[in-house]
Amino acid sequence: MARADENGWDPASSEGVNAAFGAVVRAVATNKGLIDDPFAEPLVRAVGAEYFIRVVGDDLFSADDGADPVMTGLIDVLAAYTRFVDEFLADAGRAGIRQVVLLGSGLDTRPYRLWWAPGTTVYEIDRPQLLDFKSELLRGLGAGVAANRCAVGADLRLDWLAALRRVGFDAAQPTVWVAEQLLVGYLPPDAQNRLLQEATSVSAPGSRFAADHMPTWTPMHVEAGRAFVDRWRSHGLDIDLASLTYPGEYRYVPEDLASQGWRTVERNVADVCAGMGLPELWRGGPDGLAVVPGFVTAART
Repeated sequence: MARADENGWDPASSEGVNAAFGAVVRAVATNKGLIDDPFAEPLVRAVGAEYFIRVVGDDLFSADDGADPVMTGLIDVLAAYTRFVDEFLADAGRAGIRQVVLLGSGLDTRPYRLWWAPGTTVYEIDRPQLLDFKSELLRGLGAGVAANRCAVGADLRLDWLAALRRVGFDAAQPTVWVAEQLLVGYLPPDAQNRLLQEATSVSAPGSRFAADHMPTWTPMHVEAGRAFVDRWRSHGLDIDLASLTYPGEYRYVPEDLASQGWRTVERNVADVCAGMGLPELWRGGPDGLAVVPGFVTAART
């Protein structure tokens, strides 16, 4: 989920472009054999950003030769996180957890493309207009789900938990929470703090949590983000970094979760890639790690 105006989600907005990039990552990762998402490319085409369509259609970033190293590097980082979360969810399913909440699910297609244990309910929370856009497209593609998918149209800056409860969320059951590309400045600091507190308040023993995160947008992060967005703008994408992220000091997510009773494990992108047997996906050094979001997993004991 990314910041949007009060009128909801617009595929042509900065938020729409940002959501589409997640689908670009999955489409390229599918081309590379890292994941299997047959719906990612149709979603990219439906959003209609010509540069992204060209990236996927021309396999521009499926190989290193001639590719933009910055774009290729970011796609590989996000693809690694995507595959890690896929495996994290599969492991939770094998452990008997049957309730999943995708916070700020965007154009994610996990309810449609992953294996789910019988009896699993997957709640997707995001803007209603975005969820409707995705659902209509996937329905037209004949996509089916192996879980009970429940779309929850809610703003994560407001009372999303009440909306989740109204559609059957059971706080007595262990839950797997996933927050991808959300705890990186896409919520105001107070809203992010409140989200973690509220998720914790309804997490039964045995619950799990996974997220990428960034402590705050330091000048170094802002400069790196601006340079990347400028590349998009040079290809005709009208995107404003300031409209996507919020300024302010954020609590360090692993410490925040630990203070609320979660047992946490911190990883950087090099750890994630190495742990999956794909160390070659991370080509950066210490300076690169400083501007790339970290990753945290947690268990409620």
